[in-house]
Amino acid sequence: MGNSSLTTANALSPRERLLMDPGWRFHLGDLDTTGTLSDDPHMQTYLSVKTGMAGGPAGPDFDDSAWRIVDLPHDFVVEGAFDPTHNLDHGYLPHDVGWYRKSFDLPAEDLGKRIYLEFDGVFRNSTVWVNGCMLGTQPSGYISFRYDVTDALNYGAINTIAVRVDARNFEGWWYEGGGIYRHVWLLKVDPLHVTPWGVFAECRPLRDALDTWDVIIHTELTNATDTAARCGIESLIVDEQGNAIARARSSKALPASTTTEVTQTVSVVNPRLWSVDAPHLHRVITVVKSGKTVTDRVETTFGFRSIRFDANEGFFLNGQPLKIKGTCNHQDHAGVGVALPDRLHAYRIERLKEMGSNAYRCAHNPPAPELLDACDRLGMLVMDEVRHMDSSPQGLFELESMIRRDRNHPSVILWSLGNEELIQASDIGGRIVTTMKRLARKLDPTRPVTVAMNGAWGGPVTQAVDVQGCNYNLSLYDSFREQNPHKPALAAEHASTVCTRGIYANDVDRGYVSAYDLNHPEWAHRAEEAWKSVAERPWMAGTFVWTGFDYRGEPTPYRWPCISSHFGILDTCGFAKDNFYYYQAWWSDRTVLHLLPHWNRPAPEGEMVNVWCHSNCDLVELIVNGVSYGVTPMPRNSHLEWQVPYAPGVIAAKGYTAGRQVAYVERRTTGEPARIVLHPDREAIRADGQDVAVVNVSVRDSNGLVVPTANRLIRFNVSGPGAILGVGNGDPSCHEPDKATQRSTFNGWCQAIVQARRAPGEIVITAQAEGLETATAAIMAGL
Repeated sequence: MGNSSLTTANALSPRERLLMDPGWRFHLGDLDTTGTLSDDPHMQTYLSVKTGMAGGPAGPDFDDSAWRIVDLPHDFVVEGAFDPTHNLDHGYLPHDVGWYRKSFDLPAEDLGKRIYLEFDGVFRNSTVWVNGCMLGTQPSGYISFRYDVTDALNYGAINTIAVRVDARNFEGWWYEGGGIYRHVWLLKVDPLHVTPWGVFAECRPLRDALDTWDVIIHTELTNATDTAARCGIESLIVDEQGNAIARARSSKALPASTTTEVTQTVSVVNPRLWSVDAPHLHRVITVVKSGKTVTDRVETTFGFRSIRFDANEGFFLNGQPLKIKGTCNHQDHAGVGVALPDRLHAYRIERLKEMGSNAYRCAHNPPAPELLDACDRLGMLVMDEVRHMDSSPQGLFELESMIRRDRNHPSVILWSLGNEELIQASDIGGRIVTTMKRLARKLDPTRPVTVAMNGAWGGPVTQAVDVQGCNYNLSLYDSFREQNPHKPALAAEHASTVCTRGIYANDVDRGYVSAYDLNHPEWAHRAEEAWKSVAERPWMAGTFVWTGFDYRGEPTPYRWPCISSHFGILDTCGFAKDNFYYYQAWWSDRTVLHLLPHWNRPAPEGEMVNVWCHSNCDLVELIVNGVSYGVTPMPRNSHLEWQVPYAPGVIAAKGYTAGRQVAYVERRTTGEPARIVLHPDREAIRADGQDVAVVNVSVRDSNGLVVPTANRLIRFNVSGPGAILGVGNGDPSCHEPDKATQRSTFNGWCQAIVQARRAPGEIVITAQAEGLETATAAIMAGL
């Protein structure tokens, strides 16, 4: 049984929050927890029900030296092999039980502190033991949870954590992965401390001008001693530069063994507001003192911003109308499954922002905390969604966990209490949502609630929520509006266009769908049709398109060999499909001019080809092999198309706005593949064993053009303090493993995710393929 040291996450506070991700032992498959306790059957039973006597892999003395060493986050399901006999909605991958163990030293001086073991997310049905003492079982795979492990620890000695994860059953109908797929932390605090998630900065503007604000600071304090205590609480608000802009001081008597809330109100004048274009953040620094001794210090990030949903005029951010241009997203990515490093969350938000998106729906579960951190930093609105529409004790526990954890994030504008529940038309559904809303309002009175509904608009659930979430059913928008004129509404799930990157004809056998905006399931709509339905209705607050990224599982419209969906505007790697440019044209301020298809056509010369243009220019001129097809006005929120005879060469477009040419784009028939080019998203990353660089890989001809039909096997080698974490290519029918050091390109592109080790130095990635010029790229890992 190996020991591992703890990684310090924050050394600036009297509290310590230590990252526990490195150096876990992992075993795939279930193991007996009783058979090793005794050779006598009676004693096996007797000992198995005694506290601290867990046996087998749950016990502290189990020999796990033969188990594999893994770092967290970890998804063991993505490591499996695709098989058509496995569940299609979960990506045709095998699901099983996994065991994790970690041993660590705890200093003797920690005796007397309160110590919590925190899990950001484990999928799913996890049971946790510390030193053979069972702490509990958490059925949900999506919520963050913690255990107070103070009593179960060995001080000045070795401690062992064991976690059993049972991913054989599902909570959703998409790829959910399996394992400890988010971070784990060890939190050490003084017995007199701020309760975890115990600070809430409730910001309320006092004037429409948003120049004066009250900040109601709710601080929950725990006195985990057997005697009453009086403490002092100071709350300091600082801006992005660390300048103090408001301060509150108070004292509070805390009875023994209790948790008590302290409320302080401060006024702030002319703070810099958080918005999607200028996401300014502030912090509350909370200091707790007993006499002159600081017992706790906590920093909580928040932002000043106002939100309002109006039944007639839509959504307002900071008093200004803003159309919500959002996407729904699950939480997996190529190469890593659901175990995304922190940087990958930010990378995905950056890609959506590049498209012009300003909102993100967490479908259909609370996200990783780091995703919300990225949305705060980058300026992305969030619809935060609980996994289950459920008012049972477990359901309310999950809702409370989500809201208490996430309520300080300025990016979060809506709590979603459910999605397309079959009881949404019933009185039972209405009562469940009413109970959930009551708890949500108690925990956070500043945000509205919604439910994403694919029917029963106007029924009991509609009456319970603040904002009607409309899924699909565009033809019902206006009748809903007529019957519910005072209810704000938004398209909570929209479009569900299906397409495959770089494919321009449907291919059932290979599982590909044309990238033209033409295909959708019977209940869905084309991207253009869906966006127009929202853009043309001022009272509709906005949209969340299904989906921003492709995701494993729920293969639509085909089944095997497809192992992922086709719904994404980007594929599983984040490579743009052609519809990306439709949205970018009408959602962003960028000048956009994009032609499809590529011009490496299998068609014989003279065959007519449908050429489309996505643009927001006033006029577009198409030129095919030097022949102009005239200048054509671009219809708003639409596209242009022409039928042209194919011949190898060049198709080009010129874009004109306000009478002058503002853009030019061309698609050339390329030569044969000649070389590889590597495109790291960053040149420098942190040498912390966590940070990653996303290395996109293209295959190009001798003139440097991406060959849009190139499907070549690329082999990777990494030297220096780094390693390949995973690979992908966005092909919805590719069965190559994600955990590998090679990957085929799909229509010219693939991706390698390179992770730093815990040592500084230059990481060099080399990419090779038969018959192609080798490529290298350097990434500097620093402390």
